[in-house]
Amino acid sequence: MKILNTILKNITVAIVALTAITSCAQTKSIQTLEGSILHVEELNSAIESAMKEHELPGLSAAIINNNELVYHQAFGVANSKTREPIDKQSIFEGASLSKPIFAYFVMKLVENGTIDLDKPLHQYLPHPGIAPESKEEYKLITARMVLAHQTGFPNHANNEPIKLAFTPGTDFMYSGEAYQYLAAVIGTKLGIGWKKELNQLFQEKVTNPLNMPHTTFVWDDYLESHKVFGHDKEGLPTYNKPGKGRWSGKTFNAFSSVHSEASEYAKFIIAMLKKEGLSDSSFSEMLKEQTKFKDSNPLKIETGQTGWGLGFTQKRTEKGIMHMHTGNNHDFQAYTMFVPEQKYGIVLFTNSGNLLPFIEAISNTLGKQF
Repeated sequence: MKILNTILKNITVAIVALTAITSCAQTKSIQTLEGSILHVEELNSAIESAMKEHELPGLSAAIINNNELVYHQAFGVANSKTREPIDKQSIFEGASLSKPIFAYFVMKLVENGTIDLDKPLHQYLPHPGIAPESKEEYKLITARMVLAHQTGFPNHANNEPIKLAFTPGTDFMYSGEAYQYLAAVIGTKLGIGWKKELNQLFQEKVTNPLNMPHTTFVWDDYLESHKVFGHDKEGLPTYNKPGKGRWSGKTFNAFSSVHSEASEYAKFIIAMLKKEGLSDSSFSEMLKEQTKFKDSNPLKIETGQTGWGLGFTQKRTEKGIMHMHTGNNHDFQAYTMFVPEQKYGIVLFTNSGNLLPFIEAISNTLGKQF
């Protein structure tokens, strides 16, 4: 009888503890970047209202407070025609959110000696597509210049010979093309190419340690059953699988093909905030201003961004430095931002091309996010 009473007492204690934990989770509030406290219900309502106003079919959202995930929610539909609902396991295209997490991957390889941040890339792999007038200057390009968008490469070459816009290392020009060159350099150096084998290495070095099992740069079975549809300007569903005239699903596109959802990608942002997975010096390199924007830079004029680190752009605010990146694959868009001084971050994925107006709308509730 005494043993039975002890067991019952332990069960009662466990139930009370579980109830308290559940209650805490259900009533958890969020601290905005401005420092105010926001109840989850208020944020959900603001998001749903902004989604309706700006015609976002679906959204995956995550918020980080005190370097921990405190909010993750999925809203809307995967397909505006079938009205299939999105859930927390739904996967989106991250578009250019590929670039910061690829930069983190590159720094892993810098640390283990696979690649040197400041060694000219042509010494690893000569680029076959350089225009004759740029064949000498392009030999200056390093991994650091690629990650900070200092190569002079265009965003996309579109199978045309690449003519540099400036001497590498002297100015800023956003370039997905340069990121893919760096991916090719890494794949060639390791003898694995830049398809599923490079993705496997990325997962070994990045997503497995960070517990991001469904984040990938190449197509897999999970995407087959969990990826949502993108939507065009009219709000009509377009595609949710690789196909002719778009990404093949087989190539590791360092500049655009990452697939994920908000809570998984937030684990990477938390690693950036906590400085996990890399040395302090590597984090310092990633987060410092490698490229300082000229006053004439459109990004500085239009958004107040001041420069670029290794992977993230930066914006100086009263709350600290925002490290941010947008993603735009037209029918899919994404956004992330974090402020180390505030231990704050946000991640948004949508299957729509209307994300920026949505961000402006929820800034009325969350404080300025962009």
